[in-house]
Formats: sequence, structure tokens, C-alpha cells
Amino acid sequence: MDTERGKIAVGWLIVEDLAMVLALVLFPAVASFQGGDGAALVSDPLATRFGLGLTGVLVLTLIKIALFIALMLVVGRRLIPWVLHYIAHTGSRELFRLTVLAIALCIAFGATKLFGVSLALGAFFAGMMLRESPLSQRAAQETLPLRDAFAVLFFVSVGMLFDPLSVVREPWPFVATLFVIVVGKSLAALLIVVLFRHPMATALMISASLAQIGEFSFILAELGVALNLLPKAGRDLILAGAIFSIMLNPLVFAVVDWLTSRLEKPETASPTAATSEAIPVTELQDHTILVGYGRVGSIVGDALHRRNAPFLAVEASDDMVAKLKKRGIEALMGNAVRASVLRATNPAGARSLVIAIPEAFEAGQIVEQARAANPAIQIIARAHSDAEVDHLTGLGADIVIMGEREIARGMIEELDRAQPTSAMQNTTAAREDSAA
Repeated sequence: MDTERGKIAVGWLIVEDLAMVLALVLFPAVASFQGGDGAALVSDPLATRFGLGLTGVLVLTLIKIALFIALMLVVGRRLIPWVLHYIAHTGSRELFRLTVLAIALCIAFGATKLFGVSLALGAFFAGMMLRESPLSQRAAQETLPLRDAFAVLFFVSVGMLFDPLSVVREPWPFVATLFVIVVGKSLAALLIVVLFRHPMATALMISASLAQIGEFSFILAELGVALNLLPKAGRDLILAGAIFSIMLNPLVFAVVDWLTSRLEKPETASPTAATSEAIPVTELQDHTILVGYGRVGSIVGDALHRRNAPFLAVEASDDMVAKLKKRGIEALMGNAVRASVLRATNPAGARSLVIAIPEAFEAGQIVEQARAANPAIQIIARAHSDAEVDHLTGLGADIVIMGEREIARGMIEELDRAQPTSAMQNTTAAREDSAA
């Protein structure tokens, strides 16, 4: 999530989910004009009474969806948080948990009956409305065991729908389906990322990340079977393609790593190319190297900037690097794990190294390289567990700060500050009582 590739991949998946929501809305309306059973499922009296065509049905469907969304935004955002707040004050965990489930199921069922919206879309908006409440975190925690149980039931039911013999009966359609998912979808993603002028390594990684399909394809396939738009054999092929594409995904990543290394070899093989592409070493001396400029690194960097202390930031996001350079801060784009990037920060002439990234494995590699380049450099890193603290300390980090420990120390310091004041107040009160 902290890398540019991760943000692109997650954003891509969100767009796919939004497109799937639109498909779930429009599928039943389109099915009624394609010889399916969409009209029976939608059972829209307005469309039947006025004899609306395909365009009219689609417009009517979108209007109903807009009314449902408006109702949820106007009424749901006020009513649902009020109900949860009232139930929470009863002190009953069971009643609160039951209320959360009842709200989700009632909105999903009401959306289906009143607005012709699918259960999945209704539940989606129910979750959005529950998110508006300050008690949303508690609601998520209370329903977490049930959510896990429903997730298990969902994938078990999907596995029960899959017919393994369909791969044997229809080998070539199965191969074609798998080809579309693994190769066709990946090539489309590769071309789109390249058109947005991202590096080829990023495009290859995104294409590998999207070389499989997941649970929304199962929902769409099941809706197609229910609407008689897709035969059961087609659903079996989609399920088989999804299962095998997920199994093949690690191999796809291995191929992408191999391709990336092959693409980078010609650039490093030529001495002239290596010289032209080499990252120039910073001229800073006795400076601080700051790896990562996220939530933690930005606080450290701003403090160093205010003190006019010389430092160099290493960040994987090109947007962040551009912002830092506009502020007059020397920044280097890349991954500090790479020897060429770390060498460009001049660790041999640096005073200290602050590793603000949350990945302990990458941080350990940076610690090892920096310690080898400069045995006297002060290395400060962050960790999330005792095991990570031991790992980084063993590799040569001088100070490893864990968030939970610092929070506890801050609380203890506040208690220590308040204790003398309380003792002084008690002494003064005792003197006043004696005088009285």
C-alpha cells in the first residue's frame, strides 16, 4: 500500500468493483430484452404498463437506483447512526450485534423489493450507511466472527458449484477462458499502464497482479445463470478459470520477475548505458538519510527541515519526490534496498540514517548495506513487534522504536507529571483541614 504499484493495483480493483456494481444494477433490465428471465425477476409494473423499450427500462432503472441512493444518503445517514447510538446505550452486546445484522439485511431486502436492486448492492449501501456512524468500528468488531463465517460459507458454496469434470469435457473452452483471464486481461492492463507513462517494470507488475479474477465474477456468473443469459456450462468455465488463475498467479509473478531482469540486463551490460543511467551521488556531507516520507517520515522530515539540518529523503512515490523538490528538499526517487539508490545517498559520509518505512524485511536489508558502507553511522528504525525489534537490532540498527512502547512511555510520563501535582494538592488540603 505504501508503494506506487500497490496504489495503482488497489485503485484498479476499486474501479472494477464499481463497474461490477453498475453491472449488477443493469443486468436484470437488459435481460428482459434478451430472452432471459430478467422481466420476471425485476417485475417492474411501470415498464410493463407503459411498454418501455430497452432505453426506457435502463433509464427507469437508473432513476430508481438514484432514488434509493438519495434515500440512503438523506434518511440512512441520520436514522442508522441514531439507532446504533440508542442501542449501544442499552449496554447489551447481543442486541447491538443483532441490530447491525438486522439493519444490513433489512436494507438489502428492502432495496430488492422496493427498488429492484440486487441484494449484493443493497448490502453494499447498508455497509456505507453503517460506516457513517461513530460506532462503525465497534459494529465491525462485533460482526467480525459472523463475517468470517459468511466468507467461509461463500467460498465453500462456490467450490460446491464447481464441476471438475467440466475441465475434462470442455478442455478447449477452458483453455480459452483461462487465456482471456491470465493473458488477455494482463495485456490490456499492461497497455493501459504504459499509456499512462508509467515504467515498464510497474506495468508488468500491475499486469501480473490482475492476471486472475475473484469473488465478484462468481456473483456476476450466478446472476447470469439466474437470468438465463448464461448456461451452467459457462458458469463452470468461469469458476474453473478463476480457480486456476489464482493458482497460476505466483507463477505469473515469477515470469514477470524474469522478464524484468531480462529487460534491465541490456541497460546495465553496456558501460556507456550504465554511465548514463547511473544515479548521481549527493554532495551532502554529515547529513541524515531519511528512507520513506509517509506518515512517520514526513513528521521526521518536517522537524529536520525546520531545524535547517541537512538531510536527504528517499521515497518510492514520484509525486512525493516532486513535492519535496518544490519545497527545496533534496529527494531521491527509488527503493533504498537497491544498492545503486542507497549508494547515491552517500551513506559513507552521512551522520545518521532514519528508516521510516514499515516493512521490516526491507529495512533489515537497508541496515545491513548502510552499516557495511559506514560502520560509524547512527541507524534508527521503526518496528511493529518485538520480533522485528530483535531482527533489526541484530542486523546492526542502533535504535529501534516500536509504536506501542512509545505510547506506553508517553502515558507513564504523563502519570509522572501529574503525580507531584496531585501530591501537592493533597498536602495543601491536609494543611487547610488542620488549620480549620
